[in-house]
Amino acid sequence: MIRNSNKHFKFDWITITLFLLLTGFGWLNILSASHSGNVIEYLDFSQPYGKQLMFIFLTFGLIILLLAIESKFYERFSSLIYIVSMLSLVGLFIFGKNVNGATSWYGIGGMTLQPSEFAKAATALAVAKYVSDLNTDIKNFKDQLKTFVIIITPALLVLLQNDTGSTIVYAAFFFVLYREGLPKVYLTLGLAATLIAVLSLKFGAIITSVIASLIIATFHFLSRKKPPIIQSILALIVCIVISVSIKFFYQNILQPHQQDRISLWLRLEKDPVKLKQMKKTFAYNLNESEKAISSGGVTGKGFMEGTRTTGKFVPEQHTDYIFSTVGEEWGFIGTSFVVIVFILLLLRILHLAELQKSQFSRVYGYGVAAIIFMHFLINIGMVMGLIPTIGIPLPLFSYGGSGLWAFTILIFIFIKLDSNRINEW
Repeated sequence: MIRNSNKHFKFDWITITLFLLLTGFGWLNILSASHSGNVIEYLDFSQPYGKQLMFIFLTFGLIILLLAIESKFYERFSSLIYIVSMLSLVGLFIFGKNVNGATSWYGIGGMTLQPSEFAKAATALAVAKYVSDLNTDIKNFKDQLKTFVIIITPALLVLLQNDTGSTIVYAAFFFVLYREGLPKVYLTLGLAATLIAVLSLKFGAIITSVIASLIIATFHFLSRKKPPIIQSILALIVCIVISVSIKFFYQNILQPHQQDRISLWLRLEKDPVKLKQMKKTFAYNLNESEKAISSGGVTGKGFMEGTRTTGKFVPEQHTDYIFSTVGEEWGFIGTSFVVIVFILLLLRILHLAELQKSQFSRVYGYGVAAIIFMHFLINIGMVMGLIPTIGIPLPLFSYGGSGLWAFTILIFIFIKLDSNRINEW
């Protein structure tokens, strides 16, 4: 399925440039966060910066391959790619390697490979394929159910491997489906359920149920198009059920470390002794990350001059907490630059998605943007203490070959699909 034609193909170089900016600047921060001495050997593969440089070099070969393959291949074989990806997730239960409590890795020689990262791209292809099928109507409940199965299957497999962060990312696909005509009631219910769950944990089921009752009653009586009374009653019952059941879920389903992270985030713990221990255990990374970011000021301390970074105060700083290195060494200007580049990348992908003549390409483009946005939102929110600590990398920025290659595949498949539009002119 690789073209042998000498025809010159054009690609969207704006997206490619943004990709290169994030990847290159990310590596500079990995270098700063992981070097252990004055002498830096860039090809020292025992160091994270050396390994990441090797991953980046291999990425260019991967890009060439992705762009050389016929764009029709991705649509034609999307179902097969999805099935193979799901089998790779199932195989982890037998051959997987446990890293930091999650059985999400295959050990290959001295390296590890995380198939859950690649499963996101495979799911984006599968969703785009099914939604764009002529026989699929996303407004039809049966088609909605089948699409949900495509999304929930990898999410459940990843959840069973104790990788909560990657599981949450799959919620991003509901934004994609909303663009394609999924009734907004799903999005509304999802956001409402999340809000009720948080309020119930913070203030209790009774107070939350009373607040929900007042809101539903106000909406019912003041709305111009009053919904049927039975609909309002059902909505209230659902709110009460969520309020009452969330405590059971919190205490009996979530693991102790997950409970403690949420408890610390919502300030639920009242025992000062246990609270102090929780802060020491779970809030250390966050506190050190916040200190590193705030110490950078406006312009930062300078490249490889961050005292908290070079002193290794922030654990996992070259992976999940890489943004704290940016804050300390590059300051507000550097963090703003990273945020702006990510926003530009997202807006560019969404813009290109809307220009697509193929529904498959459009849906896939929205899938790419949704996945990147969810990673970006959770990682930045976690590092700044806005959401509970969730182990999830910053796309193209955090250390790791699996993450870098997975996002490269995700983005450059879309660039290849978009090239059909460009080269038709």
